[in-house]
Amino acid sequence: MARVKRGVTTHAKHKKVLEQAKGFYGRRKNTIRIAKQAVEKAGQYAYRDRKVKKRNFRALWIQRINAAVRMEGLTYGQFMHGLKLAGVELDRKVLADMAMHEGTVFSTIIAQAKGALPQTA
Repeated sequence: MARVKRGVTTHAKHKKVLEQAKGFYGRRKNTIRIAKQAVEKAGQYAYRDRKVKKRNFRALWIQRINAAVRMEGLTYGQFMHGLKLAGVELDRKVLADMAMHEGTVFSTIIAQAKGALPQTA
């Protein structure tokens, strides 16, 4: 049986890793041993941060809604409770966008939520 030399496959594997490491700083982009570690760690960060991104956007939407609602004399929690009682089923992304760009429409939604809240004396 003939001898198999692995140079071609090894070169292809190394090339694949180094292409993924393109743009990294220092030896992380051109030394295979270090580049392999850097690419693996980058993949771990990317996987984790795809989840974290969703949390960050939700927090941003809540902050924007809270800021807009407080100008009308409500808190975020009271507003969301009022929306639930009023039967308004808009998600936070849409509410935040409306608060930023459609102020008059958002004011009517706030009025609906206020109206649905129980009056305390």
